[in-house]
Amino acid sequence: MVKKEPVLVPDHVYVPRHEIVTKEEAEEVIRKYNCRLTELPLIFASDPAIVGLGVKPGDLVRITRKSSTAGESVYYRYVVEV
Repeated sequence: MVKKEPVLVPDHVYVPRHEIVTKEEAEEVIRKYNCRLTELPLIFASDPAIVGLGVKPGDLVRITRKSSTAGESVYYRYVVEV
């Protein structure tokens, strides 16, 4: 059986930049949006876009997307297990 090398999804042109947010930055996000981390949109720890970042459940991920109207938009997701 031939093993295929996994495709590194984060290197693809259509995948926006994903970064792990520090605990201090996460607290700032909570204050800014007046919410709890668990109230933010979720992302699975096994998501191909973040699996190479070394994320673990409980982390917060910042997604920076290019936008034709805003130039750049920032989106946050809370990492959960499947």
